[in-house]
Amino acid sequence: MTSSFSNLSLAEPLARAVAEMGYESMTPIQAQAIPVVLTGQDVMGAAQTGTGKTAAFSLPLLQRLLKHENSSTSPARHPVRALVLLPTRELADQVAQQIALYAKHTKLRSTVVFGGMDMKPQTLELKKGVEVLVATPGRLLDHIEAKNAVLNQVEYVVLDEADRMLDIGFLPDLQRILSYLPKQRTTLLFSATFSPEIKRLASSYLQNPVTIEVARPNETASTVEQHFYSANDEGKRHAIHQVLKSRGIKQAFIFVNSKLGCARLARSLEREGLKTAALHGDKSQDERLKALEAFKNGAVDLLVCTDVAARGLDIKDVPAVFNFDVPFNAEDYVHRIGRTGRAGASGLAVTLVSGSDARLVADIEKLLKKKIEIEALEYDEDQPNIRNQGRINDGRRHWRESEAQGGGAPDRERSPRGQRGGFRPAPVSRDPFFDRPYETPAEEVKPAWEATERAATGRISPNIKPKRKVAALFKAPDTVA
Repeated sequence: MTSSFSNLSLAEPLARAVAEMGYESMTPIQAQAIPVVLTGQDVMGAAQTGTGKTAAFSLPLLQRLLKHENSSTSPARHPVRALVLLPTRELADQVAQQIALYAKHTKLRSTVVFGGMDMKPQTLELKKGVEVLVATPGRLLDHIEAKNAVLNQVEYVVLDEADRMLDIGFLPDLQRILSYLPKQRTTLLFSATFSPEIKRLASSYLQNPVTIEVARPNETASTVEQHFYSANDEGKRHAIHQVLKSRGIKQAFIFVNSKLGCARLARSLEREGLKTAALHGDKSQDERLKALEAFKNGAVDLLVCTDVAARGLDIKDVPAVFNFDVPFNAEDYVHRIGRTGRAGASGLAVTLVSGSDARLVADIEKLLKKKIEIEALEYDEDQPNIRNQGRINDGRRHWRESEAQGGGAPDRERSPRGQRGGFRPAPVSRDPFFDRPYETPAEEVKPAWEATERAATGRISPNIKPKRKVAALFKAPDTVA
């Protein structure tokens, strides 16, 4: 099997584009997949994240579509012939950029459609006609229903990161999209793992696929140094500072499990002097793209993100990945740490483990088939002053300084809410009556309700109010004995 692009029978425009991008040797998935796809066979491909799957399907597709290239301005001469489906907006945008680079010396047209953006510019591009359409499932269905995208001439379909699409519930959308396509087509399915669900999907929509596996499923890259450090929830930010300082790390991904936790952590690290950006699903697409671009060009040092950034994002030379939260899904651990150590470079993966994460760590052990050692992290004495560091909650919603901090008397209490300005104590009354100490009265005075109490007479209860006496208008006659 050839390992050099120069020995591959690519058309001159494609070979020139590959050479301009500086690619010489193929990765294992490329070396095995490209010759098979060039023959028109269906493929099930599995490889570690960051091994060049995009080129493995893009180059042979473009090669086979060159017979359709033309310079006509008529949209009818440029129908959609290849469809590439991806789970996230960032990944779709990244793949579309790569395909555009490979096809820049050809007359083939390509575009990308994904949610979070106005549909009008996307509609204009589709109306002009494109041979290669890159899309996320939800937005593609919007364009299909609006009759902006016609897929009856599609010859090639690529399902990239298929396991992730199933994880986030895209199976019904995929089934609807595939129902619009011709029965006779070439289908390529690429996934980091071959779960039973993926195999069922392949058996339904692929015809005698060639299975290509270049690595053991769920295997992490050997170039990534992995550490699991014990840290409670209050000390995780301190641990990040320590690792960044001791290792001299300038840039890193920090993964958390929730969108709210992502936003809060980004704000906290920003206040502590680190150039930080947040990336999560509640951000607008424009904000997400700007955060990624700032991280790529070095304007941002730390990108705090949810698992929306765990798959496929190819940002070169990122030295480290932090798992601030242990992922709920063990497979996401493999994808998260795949953001570093790419293309043979070395990387560092640090996972911060609290006492409640034992089950999640056990799931990762089971997936990786190896024992995980929880290490203790050694801290320098001159770490930066992090808010709440060294302060102890006494259980009464008050904080007191620990003696080790040297920040005043250890018994001094204060409210953390009051410092943030979110809570204000009630104003102290200046009424002199309340400032006087209690004094015993000179003589005991009965309360008014006791002074007016009537004595109990006979069987009448003292709580029954007696009838009021009124003057009689007529005197009752005396009775005669």
